[in-house]
Amino acid sequence: MTHPPVPRRRIGTSELETSVFALGSWHIYDRMHFEDAVQLVRTAIDRGITLFDVGVYAMPGSPPAFTDVLFSAIVRAAGVARDEYLLSEKLWLEGWDEHTGFRSQLNGALFRVGAEHADLVVLGDLRRDDVALRDIVLNLAELSADGLIRAWGVNNWSASSVQELLDIAASEGVPGPEIAQLKYSVSRRSIPDGLPFARLWERGMSMQASDVMEGGYLAGKISTEREVGRDPGGIRQRIIDDVPGFVSLAEQLGGTPAQLAIAFTLTHPATATTLFGASSVAQLETNLGSLELLNRVGAAEIRARVEPFWADRDVVDPEGP
Repeated sequence: MTHPPVPRRRIGTSELETSVFALGSWHIYDRMHFEDAVQLVRTAIDRGITLFDVGVYAMPGSPPAFTDVLFSAIVRAAGVARDEYLLSEKLWLEGWDEHTGFRSQLNGALFRVGAEHADLVVLGDLRRDDVALRDIVLNLAELSADGLIRAWGVNNWSASSVQELLDIAASEGVPGPEIAQLKYSVSRRSIPDGLPFARLWERGMSMQASDVMEGGYLAGKISTEREVGRDPGGIRQRIIDDVPGFVSLAEQLGGTPAQLAIAFTLTHPATATTLFGASSVAQLETNLGSLELLNRVGAAEIRARVEPFWADRDVVDPEGP
């Protein structure tokens, strides 16, 4: 069967054009048989997915993680050339070096993944106040000038902090953040849909929707053994309680809960790409079916029908962390 390729959207004002889906790797490849992971990545490439997030969620002093090392072996075995995909890496303020900034951290990540550059780097949560934002912007500009990165963004930063990054970059005449990775789902909407970030979308920034299935709950599960991300607003139990109703709505619309959860994220005009994980080709193909659901039902109808599942409305500050 011939499938239409996954659509592409531009990341901010950068030169990068990404597939609307990005394949994540957190707790994925280390749970799979190697042969299955190779088939998964090969299928994703063949279906038009171009962005692969292999950022390692391991802080300095924590046990080492090998997601990117596994990915390096997977793409080689799948026969995927470097120019066939966009590589997204994570950089952490916890690993900031007062002399080299992010350079040594990035060099280590590129060494592990076997690449000479990252197309996109996303800065992890802003948990430090002893690093000047201007230093961050200028360091990333150096890495860009040296050909080590092509664009950068942030993960779960507040709108005011992102605005400050943009203002610094403009005053210095260097590239600023192009994308904000934010929790965005039918349940967690207050930050991406709020006024503070709306002003950033108007400036041309893009969003990468993440945590779109709440660790599997919005895929229809009422329990999971997987590690689930943070719970801003303490609303996770409300999300779990809503699962039966959400499953019922997905069935009414002729899709699966996962397809409806993913389709919703693409209704936001600032979404450049939606990040999800898949641990089998079958799961990947099912998730790709969200495009058919979106096209058939329509963005406006989907947003209207999922309104009752907005769990963090008036609970989480739209300004963000």
